[in-house]
Amino acid sequence: MAVGATVLVVQSSAHSGPGRWSGWLAEGGVGMEVVRADAGEELPGRLEHDALVVLGGGYLPDDDERAPWLAGTRALVEQALQRGVPMFGICLGGQMLAQVAGGAVEGAHGEPEFGSTVLTLRHEAADDALFRELPERPTAVENHVDAIVRLPQGAHWLASSERCAYQAFRVGAAAWGVQFHPEVAPESLTRWSAARLERYGADREELHRVALREDLTAAAVWRKVALRFAARVRNGRG
Repeated sequence: MAVGATVLVVQSSAHSGPGRWSGWLAEGGVGMEVVRADAGEELPGRLEHDALVVLGGGYLPDDDERAPWLAGTRALVEQALQRGVPMFGICLGGQMLAQVAGGAVEGAHGEPEFGSTVLTLRHEAADDALFRELPERPTAVENHVDAIVRLPQGAHWLASSERCAYQAFRVGAAAWGVQFHPEVAPESLTRWSAARLERYGADREELHRVALREDLTAAAVWRKVALRFAARVRNGRG
């Protein structure tokens, strides 16, 4: 399919690229412009792309002292919300969407989650453009210690997990946030810091084995979500 619409992707870590979403969005007719904000690439002051994707990173959404580009990223999220531009926030990006829209995020909150994790879709997901008709209990890769502790008023709460209540949500008609990583392939886990995981009692090799075992089913689910987002982007462009 020819690529027409373009998504602005904000990357905040060398290890948090768009992963499989790059190919899935291209399959859906949507291209990407990735800005490596962590590497000093400049963010646009105005969102002129057809959609916005904010990836993960080891920061809280307002950790401006360590990551000064986050202020500009929040401004782009605010523009997307105000103008109804489709947005998808992953991990840090999902937390940022929640915070910008009026929710709350806390660092080192609750129990951390690493590797393939079972989610539970809520009844609100049945009518959602991206999450409708997915398996009731899909698996997804997690890698977080911070968490959303309050959703914005009026947000649609779409999914939870045993350790983390707010795994997926939607703000308005076109902005989605997730705590998990639908873009991550199992091989990415082999590059995670083994020392960091060990501090939390997690074994990198075991996480990789489980992710590999569950990937065939999980990848099909998140590919469907990515293609649905691409369709939403194309429709909004038209």
